[in-house]
Amino acid sequence: MLLAALLVRADEVVSSEELMKEIWGTRAPRQAIAALHVYVSQLRKFLRQNGRRDSPIKTARSGYVLRLETDELDFRDFLDLVREGRQAQRAGSTEEACEAYEEGLGLWRGPVLEDLRDGPIVNGFVCWAEQSRLECVEWYVDAGLELGRHRELVSYLYAQLEELPLHEAFYRQLMLALYRSGCRADALSVYQSARIVLSDELGQEPSAALRGLHHAVLVDAPELELATV
Repeated sequence: MLLAALLVRADEVVSSEELMKEIWGTRAPRQAIAALHVYVSQLRKFLRQNGRRDSPIKTARSGYVLRLETDELDFRDFLDLVREGRQAQRAGSTEEACEAYEEGLGLWRGPVLEDLRDGPIVNGFVCWAEQSRLECVEWYVDAGLELGRHRELVSYLYAQLEELPLHEAFYRQLMLALYRSGCRADALSVYQSARIVLSDELGQEPSAALRGLHHAVLVDAPELELATV
């Protein structure tokens, strides 16, 4: 938990009080500050085992800071790739954008810090990180749809909805991918599934955007076809 908190706030000073709250919450032992010093010492020794001459953990006036090189944290690489993808997409380089998003998503290895979600530092980071991944998935799919990869994306989107059944954007993207794949009935079935899930879980109807797409599929609106240059 100490390592996770320092990594989340890499290159920033994390106060001893924040670290104690992260590790023990409101149940800190009497000798918490002494125990924290022991944990930091043990962590420094562990990190030096990786061939480092000096520990990356430095003592600051009010706490500790973990110093990292620019290429030592996957999440920073992920954010850089997402930034590259957005810039490429805005510039009309959809292929380049899709590749950047795909490379960024390839860095993920399951849920973020799954067993360490007890303290405010890690919990706040997890929420932000998962939202960032979700946005990247949406942009990746949008870029893929623009490139005509709708058939490839159908199974991918079904898997995303299996994980996040309340995320409405995936229903919209899946409906469009199915429609462009010649599976109009399946696209309409996805809309009905969205209605049921959203009603049962949230007590609400699909958004205007999803209802509009449903109508467009029903009437075979020409704007649903893949744009050609």
